[in-house]
Amino acid sequence: MAKVKNVEAFCSICNGIRKMELTGDISGDDNRRWAKCKKCKQTMIINMTSDVVAHKVSLEGIENESCVTYSPANAYEVGQTIFHENWDDFGKVVAKEILSNGQKSISVEFQKLGNKRLVELYIKQTDQEEQSEVI
Repeated sequence: MAKVKNVEAFCSICNGIRKMELTGDISGDDNRRWAKCKKCKQTMIINMTSDVVAHKVSLEGIENESCVTYSPANAYEVGQTIFHENWDDFGKVVAKEILSNGQKSISVEFQKLGNKRLVELYIKQTDQEEQSEVI
């Protein structure tokens, strides 16, 4: 079975930078590939030199900076460094997103674990608040 490779590239359907799965080569052209957008599920030809976003987050020495301990109840800014106690890992916030259910999330590039998505500003509803919504 072939190894799946994902890249971040510009999706002309979504009109933004999205994670894409490389699905095939174009004969005679090493710079262009077939890719499927993970969000809109559309397949398109992308240019590997101009459309693909090449970003590598520098994680050296972030444990020496003023890191904030991660909590789902807190808000974070892109570029902020965090420490995840359960995973014993330091990371840097690289992106923020609002999910389809309205929940906010952050993408964090960790030193050991790589890129992970974490919730942000999560407020747990009490039983009383849930019952009042039903009525």
